[in-house]
Amino acid sequence: MPTLKERIDADLKDAMRSKNELTLSVLRMLKSAVKYKEVEPGASALDDAGIEKVIAGLIKQRRDSVDQYKSGGRDDLAKKEEDEISILQNYLPKQLSADELRTEVAAAIAAVGAKSAKDMGAVMKAVQPKIQGRAEGRAVSEEVKAQLAKLSS
Repeated sequence: MPTLKERIDADLKDAMRSKNELTLSVLRMLKSAVKYKEVEPGASALDDAGIEKVIAGLIKQRRDSVDQYKSGGRDDLAKKEEDEISILQNYLPKQLSADELRTEVAAAIAAVGAKSAKDMGAVMKAVQPKIQGRAEGRAVSEEVKAQLAKLSS
């Protein structure tokens, strides 16, 4: 099975051949972000997990941009960012459903023995390694808050 980097390179070539401008620009931007991360002082070549972190960061930036554009009434730009997000998500592992996320968070709360919102940090620390790359951080923290709020009420 090819590495994530090899898959991105192959898809980049396919996008060039098919003249798919959006995919081409997104993949070039992704390769640039990966290269930038690799040339940082003390960094080395990224493995698949490292590339997935870069992709997750790019998706987060785009989600923030979508919010900004929508609040500014620029739906055209928001749509472009959403299209870029959907291309980037193809390179991440399958995302958890809401039910799967709820189950993982509940298991982490039980494992940590959390009783209130004060235990949020411990729960996040326990759940993050299990779901790394398969759920967005914002969704995870909202689910943890919601479940801890139910416990303390």
